[in-house]
Amino acid sequence: MSETEAQPQRLLIVEDEPHLSAGLKLNFEFEGFEVDNAATAREAVALLAGAKGYDAIILDVTLPDSDGFTLCKRLRAAGNFTPVIMLTARTQASDRVTGLESGADDYLTKPFDLDELIARVRSMLRRLSWERRAPVVTSSYTFGGAEIDFERHEATMDGKPLKLTSLELDLLRYFVQNAERVISRTELLEKVWKLPNYPNTRTVDNFVMRLRRHFEASPSNPVYFRSVRGAGYKFVPAG
Repeated sequence: MSETEAQPQRLLIVEDEPHLSAGLKLNFEFEGFEVDNAATAREAVALLAGAKGYDAIILDVTLPDSDGFTLCKRLRAAGNFTPVIMLTARTQASDRVTGLESGADDYLTKPFDLDELIARVRSMLRRLSWERRAPVVTSSYTFGGAEIDFERHEATMDGKPLKLTSLELDLLRYFVQNAERVISRTELLEKVWKLPNYPNTRTVDNFVMRLRRHFEASPSNPVYFRSVRGAGYKFVPAG
């Protein structure tokens, strides 16, 4: 099937504020997406259980019957790794960390720039599309007490299964493929997030911290995912 014949990408917007929800639906449909809206976690779960399937989810943190953190955790625990961008009016750093730790792939605070949100959604979908078309360079890998199967999307640490999002797995794969090399935040944003010239390096830092929490005995004193002052990060598999 050619690009022009490809089916439109499907987006689920979970947002209880009617005007914002309607505005997002209108703008994403104008961009060529097929969009469904849900105003509650219950509606979102029902839509996600249907046969349609979605390419990405925009998820508000504050919902009338639950919260986005809980819903995202529920999806990941059920094996649903559809990319999730969380939206919230909360600006505390702890809330952003909670959102990412719940399994979200990205996090935007309100008010946000619509063009940036659209760019981030497109970036996630491009990354997934290229990943599916590209040959698997590294299918499995072990380091320390970790065992990773990239093809099956499975990981364990000291024999215990881990729940990794697609973006966490992509970041880990890039580190594995570039072991012992210092990698800048800019390179990681371009190669993993598919966001060239994007200035938000905190996104990379947050995700490296997530990998440290998964794989380091002491995340504050990492031996595998090391910071290189003023340069970026280096993955050292030997520890």
